[in-house]
Amino acid sequence: MPRYKLTIEYDGTPYAGWQRQENGHTVQAAIEQAIFKFCGETISLGAAGRTDSGVHATAQVAHVDLTKDWSSSKVREALNAHLVIAGETVGIINVELVGGNFDARFSATGRHYLYRIINRRPPAPLEAHRAWWVKKPLDADAMHDAAQRLIGTHDFTTFRATQCQSKSPVKTLDHLSVSRNGEIIEIRASARSFLHNQIRSFAGTLNEVGCGRWDADDVTAALAARDRKACGPVAPPYGLYLIGVDYPITTGSGRAMPSTP
Repeated sequence: MPRYKLTIEYDGTPYAGWQRQENGHTVQAAIEQAIFKFCGETISLGAAGRTDSGVHATAQVAHVDLTKDWSSSKVREALNAHLVIAGETVGIINVELVGGNFDARFSATGRHYLYRIINRRPPAPLEAHRAWWVKKPLDADAMHDAAQRLIGTHDFTTFRATQCQSKSPVKTLDHLSVSRNGEIIEIRASARSFLHNQIRSFAGTLNEVGCGRWDADDVTAALAARDRKACGPVAPPYGLYLIGVDYPITTGSGRAMPSTP
């Protein structure tokens, strides 16, 4: 049975997250419905990350086993056609035939996220549901310096949602940076895996630094507290994007990482 790797882009605004659920339409359900309309098969997609309601992706990765050996281009074109007809804000960017040992979630060796803040006094209607609008001026350099306190292997309980299902709060954060390009502030994070709401918790906490309410030592103290109550406000979901997933070459696929939004 052939296995296909799907690289997926979506606007998460109208969806109740990635994962299929009884109440609310999801990205996973939208693609599974497109697959059913394409080939009549009822399947369950495996994915690299279960993004929350309102979170976007430029390079989500999923895998699916289909009975017939379709060409990759046929799968991509057919799924996109059905997604467009259904009015979904989901696109299949690429389809690859991979080995049976490839698993979108468990084969992943790295995940990359972007959090976008638009930092200006006037409203930003073109960025609605695409970035977090913060009116107060932010010091991106101070935010970046504070972010470096979080890199490495730590107990990230402070930055973990209470409903997080991960077995351990200990994670290794490989990269966390903050940069400004005009009115846009970008927070980029990379790790093998993340806790639920970890990046949005980082973004909200670093925003406290940027506006002067916290400093880098406060971030260090929050991390050391290992207490969810020590976290800054959690940033809204619509500024968050899954922008890349890494895989070892031996699984038949490398990084899925289209251009940044």
